Amino acid sequence: MNAARALAAEGAWRALADGNRRRILTLVRNRPASVGEVAERLGMSQQIASHHLRVLRGAGLVTEQRERTRHLFVVRTDGMAAVSDFLEEFWPSRLRALKRVSEAAAKRRRA
Repeated sequence: MNAARALAAEGAWRALADGNRRRILTLVRNRPASVGEVAERLGMSQQIASHHLRVLRGAGLVTEQRERTRHLFVVRTDGMAAVSDFLEEFWPSRLRALKRVSEAAAKRRRA
C-alpha cells in the first residue's frame, strides 16, 4: 500500500472506531440523508450528528451533496476503498495458512 493510501486508511480507521459513525455509515449507505434525518433516526442531537458527519467527511468516508437548501450525506465508495484495500492485503497470507492447515489435516487422515 502506498503512503497516500496508507494515510487515507489511517484516517478512515480512526473515524470508524466510533460506533455512532459506523451507525451513520449504515444509515447513509443506500440513500443520502440530511443531518436532521441522521439525528432523528439515530436518536442523537443535530449537533452530535453534525460532528460525526464532519469527521466522516474529513476521513473521506462520506460526501456532501446539496439539494436546494439541504445538505445530504452519502457514503463515498472511494473512501471506503482504502479500508477495503487494507483488509485485502491480509487474504493471501491467510489463504496460504489455511492451505497449510488443510493439507496437514488431509495428510493426517491418510496416515
